Amino acid sequence: MSDRIDGAHTASNDRHAAVRLDEPGDRVLVVERPGHAAVRPVAAAEGPVAVRTRFTGLSAGTELSFLTGTNPALTSSFDTELGLFRTDRPGTGYPVERLGYMEVAEVTEATDTEGLSPGDLVAMTYGHRTGYRADPLRDRIVPLPPDLDPLLGIYVAHMGPICANGLLHAAVEEIGRDVRSLGDGVRGRRVAVVGGGVVGLLTGLLAQHHGAAEVVVLDPTAHRRAAAEGLGLTALDPDRGDVAVALKSRWRRGAGDRGADVVFQCRGRTAALALALRLLRPQGTVIDLAFYTDDGAALSLGAEFHHNGLGVRTAQIGRVPRGTAHAWDRERLSAETIALLRAHGGAVREHMITDVVPLAEGPALLADLAARRRHVIQAVLTCED
Repeated sequence: MSDRIDGAHTASNDRHAAVRLDEPGDRVLVVERPGHAAVRPVAAAEGPVAVRTRFTGLSAGTELSFLTGTNPALTSSFDTELGLFRTDRPGTGYPVERLGYMEVAEVTEATDTEGLSPGDLVAMTYGHRTGYRADPLRDRIVPLPPDLDPLLGIYVAHMGPICANGLLHAAVEEIGRDVRSLGDGVRGRRVAVVGGGVVGLLTGLLAQHHGAAEVVVLDPTAHRRAAAEGLGLTALDPDRGDVAVALKSRWRRGAGDRGADVVFQCRGRTAALALALRLLRPQGTVIDLAFYTDDGAALSLGAEFHHNGLGVRTAQIGRVPRGTAHAWDRERLSAETIALLRAHGGAVREHMITDVVPLAEGPALLADLAARRRHVIQAVLTCED
């Protein structure tokens, strides 16, 4: 049966039959076609390190875009040389067999050269599957410290670094390339975070952890605002009045200079980006961590963006700011994530991880989320016996 955490609902087995995972071999959660996910056998990978999955975190925004058919990678191919999505080249199409990038696994087999031993816990990014064979020359394997709650390890390899990279971009905007701390862009500053999902909450918590004067999370969903407040952040409902007027009325630097020093945009709607621009002080920059799936009609670039001289900087984990890679690689961003979780892990587990269900219930969970029958902040699939 599913665990229930903070009153979370279990996946609805009366609507979707659970898939048994007691047959031999590994299983994987896939999207077989628009609107339909399933758990099915997966071909074994090759590599000297064998792991068994304990937890795998759901990245609802990205994974639902494959379920609903709105992900651009389905119909076009990204040309890494030109930096373009090209409709003249086929996309991935269906089935989508690689979902998920928040895995915690136990090492079951390793040679001496990897520095790993059976029983070690590691964070990886190989998708929602029950097991994997890794090659350290191909895969990132991040050992988890023994004092860290294993469930929180889902954030260490990829999701936490995404958020830490947002702070790194904010630091470069503030002081240039010589970033010594993730606090260089937020320390003593007023920070707004648009979107109270996993990315927004972790980013807001990182900003607070690194000395922001105030962090305000804006989200229309009551349970996300409650989670933000549980983490010690301020939360506002952007649908209740004009929050830009409210924040700019009290966030003042000088005459005609009001608003957030930095805004992290973490919600995949262009209306959220429009709000982020309205919150900024003149000549400020939105650090954008969102993945957009709508048509952009809500964005009006002739308003605040133009008149206040604003900027938008996309901060995705595929790259750190130019000129900082020598000091801020993925390993350092993972280390920053571990430090955050060591300091605030209890609050993160209590207020962010809302659902823990077996992998077999993954298709039901995705279907319920797509149909808006249930809401989660962080759902985790388990592969434990």
